[in-house]
Amino acid sequence: MDPMLVDSYGRVIRNLRISVTDRCNFRCIYCMPAHPVWLPRPEILTLEEIERLARIAVGLGIEKIRVTGGEPTARRDLPILIEKLARIPELRDLSLTTNGMLLRKMAQPLWDGGLRRINISLDTLNGDRFKHIARKDAFPEVWAGIEEAERVGFHPIKINMVVMRGYNEDEVVEFAKLARRRPWHVRYIEFMPLDGDGIWSREKVVPAQEILDRISAVVPLEPAHDGILSDPARVFRFKDGVGDIGVIASVSEPFCFACDRIRFTPEGKFRTCLFSLTETDLKGPMRAGASDEEIRALIREGVRHKEAGHGINDPEFVKPKRAMYAIGG
Repeated sequence: MDPMLVDSYGRVIRNLRISVTDRCNFRCIYCMPAHPVWLPRPEILTLEEIERLARIAVGLGIEKIRVTGGEPTARRDLPILIEKLARIPELRDLSLTTNGMLLRKMAQPLWDGGLRRINISLDTLNGDRFKHIARKDAFPEVWAGIEEAERVGFHPIKINMVVMRGYNEDEVVEFAKLARRRPWHVRYIEFMPLDGDGIWSREKVVPAQEILDRISAVVPLEPAHDGILSDPARVFRFKDGVGDIGVIASVSEPFCFACDRIRFTPEGKFRTCLFSLTETDLKGPMRAGASDEEIRALIREGVRHKEAGHGINDPEFVKPKRAMYAIGG
């Protein structure tokens, strides 16, 4: 079947991220302000609206959906949504990104709903440092959630670490050793200008190559298979371990030329990039009675205007007004 979502640069769109809430029980410094302003609850998409948009997107050729937030487990009805999405016949891959705090109680219901892949954000293995970065004293709860997810059967367990100079760059080797011992996939993510309090600076970015150099000086690595171009991570195996590590070089080595992702925000806006300065409203037309074909037309038109790249390294770069938590990680 010919691809149905192709942008003006010839990129075929197959990957959708759906943020189900902007609310979060953390206040991570790289993602949100210390005192966020939440969307009014009536503005958030209902489960039925999310399912409808997901089915429309899959009908347009979307093959992978990742559920994000905010913190998606902050929605108590998340397992119900997962079950709805898992039942979409043409959907090849369904995954979730979470901070893990509520995972000890929710891992089993999510598994029962049909979820099989999970990414857990963890930026430090030090409890005191965790409290500083997340602005929440919850490291034990997150670690218990990771272990429960592993017990339930999630595989692979992916750990996302946002690396920030002056905060946690000295722990990248310890995270690698963790993946070396356990069948986990650690993903190091460069700090991006999407924080809520304006602390981002280029000096705080730890480039992917520096991360790899730090690890390979201590832990023996070898490149894994390249995978598809649109995969943002460069992946490496351990020569004597069981997991793997990957680096996502959004700032130092952008992979926009192969980007196949689009996003739906919690209040039903359609974005073609994390750093988009414009959005397409899907919720308004949907609640006003728009047909599926009318919604499809809005998505197609939005994809045609997908940006060539995020432009972080361009002199005229303009940071989005909304922080990561409000867009969807």
